[in-house]
Amino acid sequence: MQSGMNPWSSNQTVDVDRLFTEFGIEPIGEVARRLPEVPPFIRRGVVVGHRDYQVVVDAIRNRTPFHVLTGFMPSGLPHLGHLMVMKEVVWHVQQGGNGYVAIADREAHAVRGMSWEKCREYGREYLKALYALGFRGTTYYQSRNEPLKDLAFEASTKVNFSELSAIYGFGPETSLGHAMSVATQVGDILFPQLDAGPAPTVVPVGLDQDPHIRLTRDVAHKLRMFTVEDRDDYVSVRSKNAPEEALEAVHRAFAGSKKYAGHVDITGQPHARVDDTVREIEIAHGGFGFYLPSSTYHIFMPGLQGGKMSSSVPESLFGFYEPEKSVRKKVMAALTGGRMTLEEQKRLGGEPDRCSVYLLNLFHMLEDDGELAELRRRCESGEITCGQCKKETLERVQAFLTDLRDKMDAVEHLADEV
Repeated sequence: MQSGMNPWSSNQTVDVDRLFTEFGIEPIGEVARRLPEVPPFIRRGVVVGHRDYQVVVDAIRNRTPFHVLTGFMPSGLPHLGHLMVMKEVVWHVQQGGNGYVAIADREAHAVRGMSWEKCREYGREYLKALYALGFRGTTYYQSRNEPLKDLAFEASTKVNFSELSAIYGFGPETSLGHAMSVATQVGDILFPQLDAGPAPTVVPVGLDQDPHIRLTRDVAHKLRMFTVEDRDDYVSVRSKNAPEEALEAVHRAFAGSKKYAGHVDITGQPHARVDDTVREIEIAHGGFGFYLPSSTYHIFMPGLQGGKMSSSVPESLFGFYEPEKSVRKKVMAALTGGRMTLEEQKRLGGEPDRCSVYLLNLFHMLEDDGELAELRRRCESGEITCGQCKKETLERVQAFLTDLRDKMDAVEHLADEV
């Protein structure tokens, strides 16, 4: 097992190619083309990869149930860096998904040492932002969700410390609370299926969060009573730890099936139908019947000064309630892809892909693809100076923040009810 990535690190640099080749994340282009509408974050190359997203695409196309879940660790106020995953969740809810958002206060308490009061205070701000952006669905604090805690305990029986050290680099000095917060996070990812019934579930995350997805898929598999395998001319249903009466129920459900010690072989039935029936039998006999969770992966927007966007570098981002003067200063001081002199800028044009201001527009501030293409053209042709571009971008940022704050104030009561 590869060791390695720490999802709690604040200076994450992600080697995208390594993640794709080493851990089997697939590029999203192919599967996204089957969506009824391709959202801007996929069209613009912000969301780049996926695991098993095709089952979610099928659910969107066929209007069958699916869940979308994400979590936020309330270790500070929400800011620009959290906006992308919030938009992804809201979009999936708009496509018919059951929305779930966890406020990971147990994780913040265990990993960052945040007080429960602070977790609550910050958590409320995340929820206000989500509701303001159009989220509708189930929200909860980990510490107050009893079924989640029971599920996390169940999940923890399927994980040992050698796995945790292989996946996260945990060592003898890692606290038990940190390990428990990982089990809670596994519980979070599987919770929608416990709460609203087994269905494909998509978890939109940054690439650095992939360890949680890999671990949860492994646990979801281990918590199943049966594996259902396609053997070309028949489907084999194998018991992992199913009670004998559950295996008997599988045998009875399919006329002409053959029952052996520990497995039932079924001919003349499509894999998908066997899978659904076995899942129902599993649940009827006290099992979970989980689908392996799917995930989408977005790249990180660079900070306004270049480099990583991080709360520990205040100049790299702005908060949703940040004073106007401070936002203005940060946007106007942002690192651009401009040339050394105005003369060079007019002659050679700017380099938008290296410019944090252009990327701010690409990620969040310009909804219209045509307007974004026009900004790019003006930049590359040298028609617009960096100063002018910053002024125009600042106006968009100010309008966006004013609108978001108004909406956040209007949905405050929803955040208080959680």
